[in-house]
Amino acid sequence: MTNHDEAVVVRPLTLAWVSRHLEAGERVVRAEALDGGITAEMRRLTVGTLDGGTRDLVLRTFVDPFFVEHAEVWLNREAGALTLLTGTGVPAPGLVAVDPTAAQCEFPSLLMTHLAGRTVLDDEGLEARVPVLARQLVAIHALRPVERPREYVALTTAGTVVTPKGADAAAWAAAIDVIRKPAPLYEGRFLHGDFHPGNVLFDVAPPGPAGARITGVVDWAAASWGPADVDVAHCCTNLALLHGPAWGLRFAEAYEEAGGVLAAAACERLYWRVRDGLAFSEEVQLVSQPWREAGRMELTTRAVEERLDAYVTALMDALG
Repeated sequence: MTNHDEAVVVRPLTLAWVSRHLEAGERVVRAEALDGGITAEMRRLTVGTLDGGTRDLVLRTFVDPFFVEHAEVWLNREAGALTLLTGTGVPAPGLVAVDPTAAQCEFPSLLMTHLAGRTVLDDEGLEARVPVLARQLVAIHALRPVERPREYVALTTAGTVVTPKGADAAAWAAAIDVIRKPAPLYEGRFLHGDFHPGNVLFDVAPPGPAGARITGVVDWAAASWGPADVDVAHCCTNLALLHGPAWGLRFAEAYEEAGGVLAAAACERLYWRVRDGLAFSEEVQLVSQPWREAGRMELTTRAVEERLDAYVTALMDALG
């Protein structure tokens, strides 16, 4: 989604830094704000080329003090992931330059190539998109990098869960008890770390969303090494909140149908999916706002809380 604001300005030091990474004679002729980012400003930069044409780059800049504090780690991690993904067949942006400590820019920044396509968060065509998403995630998990990224980190604990108002108290208490147990043993995989429809670009050609084809997977700052269930669970939760609990359950099935391998025991699958669902309880407002900005105005904080409650309850019924 693009905010066509001609007045969007790239800060002077950052613009100078970007310009140093362009081809001789090229210059930035336009900047547009890209909607949907939670942690950073996103800009599409149109670059005028010597032959009179244009090409696009994407600039990620961390400006919020809280996120700036973590920017060096996140940007280095994303730069490493984009470098690793080059030539793998996974449609990820190409790294152009990174300034993780704001040594040259006003704020920590990363410059990368622009990928065609757009995010699709509508209900229409979802049945066809879910298997496409699943196949893409299986392909990501099949990568075997020479140098492994850092081990995955799960921050949610039984003590940090925020039970929504009016939620099924018994189901939530049982779910919280699930994550009091130690994490199951697992076979490691290369993880995206934040795989969901908001980080996947589609080329939606006629006849519409049902014919969608993935053109890119973006936002690799959380790339890590861990169980496939972590990525699957995260996408399941997002789909459940965007489209209804049944779609969260359906995505896990689609992943296995595409050849993906999940934890063998139901109790282990429950652990990962419940942990991710409960993690959303801490940041419902934060994650639902970009969805409304993308046009899903019905996804108020309260509506998302209600879907989260229904999804956690459905998980406990299905796997508990």
